[in-house]
This record gives sequence, structure tokens and C-alpha cells, in this order.
Amino acid sequence: MWRAIFIALGIMAIIFGTECLMIDSAVLYSGEGTKAIDFFDPTGVPNGASSEWRPKEWLPWAVAAAGWITVLWAFTLPRRWRTANAEG
Repeated sequence: MWRAIFIALGIMAIIFGTECLMIDSAVLYSGEGTKAIDFFDPTGVPNGASSEWRPKEWLPWAVAAAGWITVLWAFTLPRRWRTANAEG
């Protein structure tokens, strides 16, 4: 079970890092006071409370690298746990 959780977290970090490499910025909208129909109106902003997020230049590489290390570490978990339990 732990192996699957760490693999999933690592893959999520790899995907997030790759997405940050592909975007320049992301606009985050507040859900308060916004109706679903407001998102379909191309002339207006869904809500006045929006913020723009720009990832730092180092963030995608650090997150993707941490994801790869986590996935590789998770693949070695069962082997290390089996040898530790067999010895003790």
C-alpha cells in the first residue's frame, strides 16, 4: 500500500512539474459569488477576485526531479523491506 501511495505522489509531482514548464502564468479565480454561467461569457471575468500565479524558473525542475526520485525510491521499497524483515 505504501508503495502505491508514493508512486502516485511521485507521478503527480512529475505531472505538476511538466505543466509548470509549459505555462507562463495561471489565473486563479475565487469561487465566492461566481455562477457557472459566468465562465461561458467570453467578454467578462467570472469574478473580480482573481489572482495571477507565475511559477519561478527553478520550480518545475525541482518538483519534477523530486517526483522522479520519489518514484524510483518507491520501486525499491519492497526489496528493502523484504530483506530487513528476513534478517530480523
